Amino acid sequence: MNQSNQAREWLRAMNLGHPIVIAGPCSAETQDQLLETARGLTKTKTSVLRAGLWKPRTRPGNFEGVGALGLPWLKRAKEETGLLTTTEVAHPHHVELALEHDVDLLWIGARTTVSPFIIQDIADALRGTDKVVLIKNPVNPDLSLWMGALERFEKVGITQLGAIHRGFSSYEKTKYRNIPEWQIAIDFQSRRPDVPLILDPSHMGGRRDLIFELSQTGLDLNYDGLMIESHIDPDNAWSDAAQQVTPERLGEIITALKMRETDVSTEEFHNNLDALRAKIDVIDTQLIETLGRRMGIAVQIGQLKHNNNVAILQSDRWTSILERMVSAGLKEGLSEEFTQKLFKAIHQESINQQKSIKDS
Repeated sequence: MNQSNQAREWLRAMNLGHPIVIAGPCSAETQDQLLETARGLTKTKTSVLRAGLWKPRTRPGNFEGVGALGLPWLKRAKEETGLLTTTEVAHPHHVELALEHDVDLLWIGARTTVSPFIIQDIADALRGTDKVVLIKNPVNPDLSLWMGALERFEKVGITQLGAIHRGFSSYEKTKYRNIPEWQIAIDFQSRRPDVPLILDPSHMGGRRDLIFELSQTGLDLNYDGLMIESHIDPDNAWSDAAQQVTPERLGEIITALKMRETDVSTEEFHNNLDALRAKIDVIDTQLIETLGRRMGIAVQIGQLKHNNNVAILQSDRWTSILERMVSAGLKEGLSEEFTQKLFKAIHQESINQQKSIKDS
């Protein structure tokens, strides 16, 4: 069996459907809360019940999960509803307990993925098992860390793997709790098309009103599934109340999602697609050439500043450029977030080019 077949074998073996829907509360709070949520989820297309038992919080003092107490609750929910189960593990002891209670899938949280030491400990604890492991992207936008975590599990013989894209932390305020950085996930898909990719719109958006929008984007990008937080009483959840939805609302979201065709065989479609892609290729080349010319002028400005002992950064000028470009971008249908990120990147490269003059 080749690598591609191995990585996706659990999808076929478990018959989870497409897209896979993993849903359940952020935290298992009580047995009744978990069971009632699971029963509600059976009326949706959910195939895997998720529930956090060990909850590493950003700051101590918040609810940090019921721990091992919730494992029998998950097992009972599975017996009553037929849903498979999954929970987060962040320590080899968590792995040991989850295996004892027959949890079907394990997921690695974003805070854990950042540490190769902890990942290795968890991988070693799973050595010799055939458990399915889903790995969330690290908190910070680092594709190598994400890939490295995957590879550590593969090196101990864990081949049934999946990745969860939950967005990345940023010091900048945006409408998302964790900015998507879709390109990083696309790069992951390009390098490892054999590994199923699942979107977590709950943690990405941080708000229940963003779940549908983000989920649709994920499906449009050919993700394999969704992990969505669902609670019988979201407003009174003990953790992450704002990003959870009721099972009923989850069912509405899933029903409203549109599945896109990944390929169309008609000649007319492919001819039109090729023509449009050719236009994009031309424009992309022009963009690079234009940016190159802009950087050439930036170097000239840098030389002029250097010769006259003037500081590289002129804050008033930069603020004016950014405001003007955001306004122009909005008129062209570009989001403020995109235009800001684009011009901040251009500005940083301009500074780098001018700094190289001053350092030389």
